[in-house]
Amino acid sequence: MCELLGIASSIATDFDFSFTFKGFSMRGGQTGPHADGWGVSLYEGPFARTFLEPRPAYGSALARFLRDNPIHASLVVAHVRKMTMGQAAIENTHPFLRVFHHRHISFAHNGTLPNIHKIPLAYESTVGTTDSEHTFCVMLEKLHKAYPHEYPKDPLELGRRLFDIANQLGEDGVLNFLFADGEYLYARCGDNLSLITRKAPFGEATLVDTDVTVHLADMLDPEQRVVVVATEPVTREAEWQKASPGTLWVIGHGELLETFRN
Repeated sequence: MCELLGIASSIATDFDFSFTFKGFSMRGGQTGPHADGWGVSLYEGPFARTFLEPRPAYGSALARFLRDNPIHASLVVAHVRKMTMGQAAIENTHPFLRVFHHRHISFAHNGTLPNIHKIPLAYESTVGTTDSEHTFCVMLEKLHKAYPHEYPKDPLELGRRLFDIANQLGEDGVLNFLFADGEYLYARCGDNLSLITRKAPFGEATLVDTDVTVHLADMLDPEQRVVVVATEPVTREAEWQKASPGTLWVIGHGELLETFRN
């Protein structure tokens, strides 16, 4: 299956993304089998600057460029793909992006929902052939019915709504996802997802996929808080928390705001 990476920081930053993404991108064809594409959305306010490639992240000139020239962002959604439905193609590469009430919604999925295409869409809003993109469009249509005029102001209300939708759709298979709206990150565990919160005093972090260690105090502002969510921990810190299946986390501004559980 695929792997997910989400970062939510209280301060727009580049260093933590560059360090974390280095290890994560190695899973795209080097230390992991996820060689069927990769992508990342980097938020600047409600706009998600998104880069996609239908080829391995490891060895990618574009991925290397982003590591060498990191973009400041306070919210990041990244994905490395091991395809189960749909060929390796740019239109099947995560994160998927749609506009909803004047903001970019970015969505990345890990798992398989084999019967999701049986749910009809009111609009022909998919481009590719994956169960993931179809799932995203089903979710957005449900949200549009719930919020037809404006985007919900309360992130916890939206979190509860996504929790309920995910529980319904997740009955068909495995639904791990990251859903971002430019301010908040919603992370759902279908079978495997972990989270770590970093705040002062900062210690050291060593990447799982390569022997690189950094002093986080040299990279982060003393007042900064950062939450990292990943399918599998990307660093060796003991503070990683593993979610139970069915959990949905609401994360914003470097803090875990709410945990919804079955």
